[in-house]
Amino acid sequence: MTPTSAIEFLIWLLIAASLIAVLATRLRIPYTVALVLGGLLLGSLRLPIVERIYQSNRPDWLNPEVILILFLPPLLFEGSLKINIRELLHDIVPVLLLANVGVLAATVITGCALHWEIGIPLSTALLFGAIISATDPISVLAIFKELAISKRLSMIVEAESLFNDGTAVVLFQILLSGIVTGNLSIAKGLGAFVFSVMGGAVIGIALGYGISKITKRIDEPQIEITLTTILAYSSYLVAHHLHMSGVIATVLSGVAFGNVGAKDGVSERTRIALFSFWEYASFVINSLVFLLIGLEVQIWQLLSGWSTVLLAVVAVLLGRVISVYGLVGVSNLFAERISGRWQHVLVWGGLHGSLSLALALSLGRDFPNREQILAITFGVVAFSIIVQGLTMGPVVRLLGVSSGAGRNGG
Repeated sequence: MTPTSAIEFLIWLLIAASLIAVLATRLRIPYTVALVLGGLLLGSLRLPIVERIYQSNRPDWLNPEVILILFLPPLLFEGSLKINIRELLHDIVPVLLLANVGVLAATVITGCALHWEIGIPLSTALLFGAIISATDPISVLAIFKELAISKRLSMIVEAESLFNDGTAVVLFQILLSGIVTGNLSIAKGLGAFVFSVMGGAVIGIALGYGISKITKRIDEPQIEITLTTILAYSSYLVAHHLHMSGVIATVLSGVAFGNVGAKDGVSERTRIALFSFWEYASFVINSLVFLLIGLEVQIWQLLSGWSTVLLAVVAVLLGRVISVYGLVGVSNLFAERISGRWQHVLVWGGLHGSLSLALALSLGRDFPNREQILAITFGVVAFSIIVQGLTMGPVVRLLGVSSGAGRNGG
């Protein structure tokens, strides 16, 4: 790979993403779904005009280092920047239950179901459960905006996704370490989990609050935007180097800055420029990631192994169903009620995306059953984005879920 080939590849991806965005608007389908479908089409037809995309020296951007270090921090930061702390605290019980206990429950249920269905070792099946337990609500939230869905439901979906990313990554690392060393201890793993999450939270809040205090003394949009960029990446990297959760650190740094710095520490012109910058950065990165997912997934391989992928999809949906309905029922005992219709939306809106692919791709080439895990992860992600993404709108309309249906959807 040369700098020239990398730039050419980027330009081709942006051209494809722009054309697909226009087409998605005309066809009224979610943009991210259209990107994956477009990538699948380009990858299957291999048209001469896009043949250079498949050159052997094209950059490998769909790998864990690029996704987790370069792409993920700004996506997490942009999402958390918009979360209102008062609204988050109001629904902190269901959010934390779904993002922590829900991930653990979905991992165990999905892993056990896959072990029983396909027969792969239980430890490997549980690792797949951790890989696929993180949710990506980008398509769902876009549909929510179009249909004027309740702000509370949107916040729950987005907050769960932001926090369960961190839980899934930590759980994946603990399970992988146990499998590789052959010493998987539940007590030790739980201790490492709590340390990683709490440590990441402290780092994120501290850095977010610190940068907020700095921006309060400056009134230069370019400098303040640069400081938030540094915050997004540094919170992740500091926590990562200290063996804590970089995802949790980035999310909470965004929440801290969004509720302190962005509200009280910047001028109105800076606030407009700041949010515009992060919305554009999120748009570009999501465009690249979802188009790359479509290009990477080999549709013919998925079709040849359709039965295994279908069983994996059933296992993942089973884990999601049990964890959401069970935990929301518990949450309703202690917090404002979430209706059955909203619970249906939470189940079907649990889409999976780039983080799951990054975790699967991070497995060493000598890891047992690596190719099978990669295949079913690609399959589940493709099903999730395309099938669930395309049907989310009709499901929402069928359930009659809208901002006029009451605060809790009842």
